[in-house]
Amino acid sequence: MAANNNPTVRRRRLGAELRRFRQASGLKSTEVAERLMVSQPKISHLENGRRAINPRDVRDLCGIYGVVDQQVIDSLMEMARESGEQGWWSVYGDLPHGVYIGLETDAASIHTYEPLVVPGLLQAPAYAQAVIEETIPLLTVEQAAVRLKVRLRRQHRIYDPACPLRLWVVLDESALRRVVGSPDVMREQLEHLNALSGEPHIAVQVLPYAVGAHPGLSGQFSILRFADSPEAGVVYLEQFTSDLYLEKPFDVQRYSMMYDHLQAQALDPDRSRRFITDLIKSHIYAGRP
Repeated sequence: MAANNNPTVRRRRLGAELRRFRQASGLKSTEVAERLMVSQPKISHLENGRRAINPRDVRDLCGIYGVVDQQVIDSLMEMARESGEQGWWSVYGDLPHGVYIGLETDAASIHTYEPLVVPGLLQAPAYAQAVIEETIPLLTVEQAAVRLKVRLRRQHRIYDPACPLRLWVVLDESALRRVVGSPDVMREQLEHLNALSGEPHIAVQVLPYAVGAHPGLSGQFSILRFADSPEAGVVYLEQFTSDLYLEKPFDVQRYSMMYDHLQAQALDPDRSRRFITDLIKSHIYAGRP
């Protein structure tokens, strides 16, 4: 999906522009909230792209910030109208992680570290189904089916012939040894993983147990970067009931350093493929009667 059709990205860009104008005006978000007669969290959500904003609020904010260029105001109001449109995932109802899906859809590259499971973008269908059904309590059959459809639809991003997503993955050995579904499901998943890692835009590295303690022990994280602002980025921390997005340069830099250390400690891509190939054999033997 092109960036200009992605409401999540539109909201983020609009929010960044509004934040820039607010900071240039010297106003704090609390002061803006008082003038607009809304809560301070609403201003923060608007600036972080967490919620849509209507054109009237954009017009009012431009007045508060002293923006007088009508072309600029009209452009921001048009972005507000577009940010209210629906992304492809909206047809599946109220999904968790909807903001992340929007960011992932528009990202130029993603660096991700996973300690427990294979990342969703690289999951084979049977493995993805097992992860969904076995990790989310009280999920109905219908809800599980919807989540599986969305997960597989997200994977179109890495197969886009015009602009495939550049994906770097560091996987803890635990994610490869944990049997999800069955030994046959794991074998299929590992074969799928090795096949994808042979693609020029996908790199998979295994972080073996022998490394010992490492910067990723605190848990999963992903760093998303975008073609229109490669120097910036978003750090995504997935939670069970809510997600955390970090966009401050200091946070992005710290997580980028952590990722560099993880890559340096992990096996290189060729050795990782050989490591995974040996694990495939162990799952084949485990699946025999």
